[in-house]
Amino acid sequence: MANCAKAQERTGLVTMKGGPVTLLGAGIKVGDKAPDFTAVDAGWRPVKLSDFKGKVVLISAVPSLDTPVCSLQTKRFNDEAAKLPANVQVITISEDLPFAQKRFCEAEKVGTIKVVSDTVEREFGMKYGLLIKGMSLLTRCVIVVGKDGAIKYMDLVPEITQHPDYDKALEAAKTAAR
Repeated sequence: MANCAKAQERTGLVTMKGGPVTLLGAGIKVGDKAPDFTAVDAGWRPVKLSDFKGKVVLISAVPSLDTPVCSLQTKRFNDEAAKLPANVQVITISEDLPFAQKRFCEAEKVGTIKVVSDTVEREFGMKYGLLIKGMSLLTRCVIVVGKDGAIKYMDLVPEITQHPDYDKALEAAKTAAR
């Protein structure tokens, strides 16, 4: 598991229901090379960002699929994924256990996108600076990684209970795919 005890702490970026939260990890920004990470799918098989080398990857990070905004965000990107260019892969990532993710995807008919869990190693959360201290949840963020492996777009949603800007994220993915 990623070492959370020695992780850099960042404050003043995100709130939850108006209250401040502390994010763990150094964080990333547009232009950075996207750190590779390993998460697991519903069958506990490893899924790495590098598995999609040469593709555009839209990463939708959510706190928990069992909450209203996260559920809607995941379903929206699942619906939109079919309209994106073939060289765009959409991934939703959360700290939910793979069992819970599988149940959610089956119940909500989410199958166009990849849904993966960061709960085993928390590599994504730590490398991207999106793990919420004391909660073992990811903060809400949408990231577009270009074909070259660089971060082309990032929407770190300042209030976790609010939606990201779907249109801007989808446009960024389409632009990166050209």
